[in-house]
Amino acid sequence: MLDCIAVDDEPLALGLVSNFIERTPFLSLSGNYSSAVEALQTLDSNKIDLIFLDIQMPDLTGIELARVLEKSTNSPRIIFTTAYNHFALEGYKVDALDYLLKPFNYEEFLRAANKAKAYYEMKNQAALPGAPQQEEYIFLKVEYQMVKVPLKSILFIEGLKDYVKVHIKNEQRQILTLTSLKSLEDRLPKGRFMRVHRSYIVNLDQINAVTRNSIIIGNITIPVSDQYKDEFNLYLSKWM
Repeated sequence: MLDCIAVDDEPLALGLVSNFIERTPFLSLSGNYSSAVEALQTLDSNKIDLIFLDIQMPDLTGIELARVLEKSTNSPRIIFTTAYNHFALEGYKVDALDYLLKPFNYEEFLRAANKAKAYYEMKNQAALPGAPQQEEYIFLKVEYQMVKVPLKSILFIEGLKDYVKVHIKNEQRQILTLTSLKSLEDRLPKGRFMRVHRSYIVNLDQINAVTRNSIIIGNITIPVSDQYKDEFNLYLSKWM
């Protein structure tokens, strides 16, 4: 059961989403709010798994709320609900799970809700003691679908302007996903992946060699910036 809230400044839209949540067996409506500011107060004191969030609202927009939540640990996943499709790019930048364009019906709502269900099932399975490593994976948004990527297949991750490029072992074509490097970093298991540069996260298991200021994975040399050097050197000291 996923604890959800709905946030929308339009009463009819708020009522519709609330009704859809209550109709869905694996969703539980913990509250509905006509402003993002009201919702933020609840999010500060309650554990919420999923937010159905309008974008264009007074005082604090849905995008602004998403950016605030990005900075917190274990932040809820977001499904945006909006009448304006030009906000899609901004939604992907804050790592929204999905994007529902108004007016949408229950079938479309359920499809998005099922993505959230699949995400949390994956997350809970990976957290179980003794969970086999070969089943560990992450979902990445690629164009209009969610792609399942095994963690052990990732060599390193490169941050570009609006995209993140995930370099995959034994694959010529790499994965481009419209998100931020920070959002992806928060979703990766600590101790297996490490940020070593403003533009790079590396899979520690895939490192072939290190120099004073760089990491070598395959035939690629990745710089280690001063900002992250202390943490990386601490990691290396455990093996020396």
